[in-house]
Amino acid sequence: MSVIVQKFGGTSVADATKINAAAARAIAARKRGHQVVMVVSARGKKTDELVRLAAEITDQPPPREMDMLLATGEQESVALVAMSIRQQGEEAISLTGAQIGIVTDSTHTKARIQEISTQRMRNALDDGTIVIAAGFQGMDPEFNITTFGRGGSDTTATALAAVLKAEVCEIYTDVEGVFTTDPRMVPDARKVDLISYDEMLEMASLGAGVMHARSIEFAKKYRVPLRVRPSFSDGEGTLISLDPKREAPVVTGVAFVKNECRVSLTGIPDRPGVLAQIFAKMSERKIPLDLVVQDISSDGKATVSFTVPEHDLAEALTAAQESINDLGTGQVLQGTNVSKVSVVGRGMRTHTGVAAQMFRSLAENDINIGMITTSEIKISVLVERDRCEDAVRTVHAGFALHQPQASPPAVGANHPDIHPGDHSTSDELERDVVARLAAMEDIVVSEVQLDTSQSRVTIGRLPDESGVASEIFSAVADKGVMVDMIVQNISHEGNAHLSFTVPTEELDDCLSVIKQTLQNFEMAKVSSDRSIAKLSVKGIGLRSHTGVGERMFRTLADAKVNVQMVNTSEIRMSVVVNNNLGPVAHACLLKAFQLS
Repeated sequence: MSVIVQKFGGTSVADATKINAAAARAIAARKRGHQVVMVVSARGKKTDELVRLAAEITDQPPPREMDMLLATGEQESVALVAMSIRQQGEEAISLTGAQIGIVTDSTHTKARIQEISTQRMRNALDDGTIVIAAGFQGMDPEFNITTFGRGGSDTTATALAAVLKAEVCEIYTDVEGVFTTDPRMVPDARKVDLISYDEMLEMASLGAGVMHARSIEFAKKYRVPLRVRPSFSDGEGTLISLDPKREAPVVTGVAFVKNECRVSLTGIPDRPGVLAQIFAKMSERKIPLDLVVQDISSDGKATVSFTVPEHDLAEALTAAQESINDLGTGQVLQGTNVSKVSVVGRGMRTHTGVAAQMFRSLAENDINIGMITTSEIKISVLVERDRCEDAVRTVHAGFALHQPQASPPAVGANHPDIHPGDHSTSDELERDVVARLAAMEDIVVSEVQLDTSQSRVTIGRLPDESGVASEIFSAVADKGVMVDMIVQNISHEGNAHLSFTVPTEELDDCLSVIKQTLQNFEMAKVSSDRSIAKLSVKGIGLRSHTGVGERMFRTLADAKVNVQMVNTSEIRMSVVVNNNLGPVAHACLLKAFQLS
């Protein structure tokens, strides 16, 4: 008999009527012949109420006691749901995370799951009982209650679905499914019927609030099909699964984080080991960094910038200043009035002009770009916070995401950086790494790729104003040049600095069109490097596992390999280094991440 896991968020169990409706869904699945596990969050605003109550007692509540307190919200919910199911004529048992046997590490308020016992759940399911599991919580080896942080019930649901080998994990929520962007901001946003794990990982980490990135990490690791469904209707919602076999739309959605903050370390030495030290300081504080950017240095000095959630800014600034103090030179700058806007789509892997379209849409609405970073399936920019909503709307409209997306014909088969056959091999490598994990949420780094088929183009002294990036990348796209890694750091004295990589065989065409375009910018200066090495560490949840960047940059520093460019995402961290050092760096990274 197949297992189905159903997760209900706080709004779905907010009152007795909704509790009864959620219970009825579980009973219906049971009557269809499934064994059913429900995962339930705290009711409505219960968690917020408990947090406020703790704040009235002390302004520094101990993390262990906060876990003890917050876990009571889910205990209340599971007991009420179990009562409802029994009242409706079916057998049910409510279980806390500890009673199930969810063992975590001892990081209070942000615990990670190590293992889950299935015996008690299996026994109950085999007896025909519906299991009601408390989301968001487990216990450490010392029997302390621990909680998982934001999105914790989604994490519980996908973890239980993984260990029970569930047919599907249904996430019931107060929206119809996953949309092309937040429909509260863009009323004509369209529901997406099918989305890949990688796209959803990027969307979740980049601000799409319907699911938390950590639960998608679990789902991808253990191949759990997720279906995001409305709790108020019988809609099918959105299926999140492996890359669909059909041709992907170029852009699947637009994500944003409105309350983002930027931290920049300027004037730091351009030498091996500097990035490793910075990432180590951040990793010590478990601060997840996003939009990490390092562009080509000048005069032996480099600038590294990254973004953090607003609530992590103070800790990030402290860590950054410690790094500057240790280096003995440099300055820490911050930007608090910024937002991050991103486009995500698997089709970017094989289509030119995506960046050009995004930048063109922003330019047409006079929205300036503060930073740029990319991965193979996303492009992120930093904009002024009061223009965030304008940026989301104009980019969404620019890609016509309100319309059903016709799959465009694939291009790029003749590009050296496109490897159509790589995905099945990558999947096998990933499965092998997952099978050897000591704990369920251990880091997954499945590949380290070396690409020597690209060249770098750098343009300095560009005016820091809207429309510049649009003009450059539109010209490059019109020439049919495939742009891969784009990096723009913060501007200096009104001048922006932009670097990107292109296939080496297209470098001359690219430089020709750029030099023609730069006639409009008198001060601009272009340079290039025909032979570079791009190294990419690929895996699952690389941003949320704060030690990945530290290990990557420490390994390169130990090998005396200097990093010229950096960009990061949930599924890939990429750097550009000297071409001659590429093979040495590749071998060292393979060893560091225990890959053959």
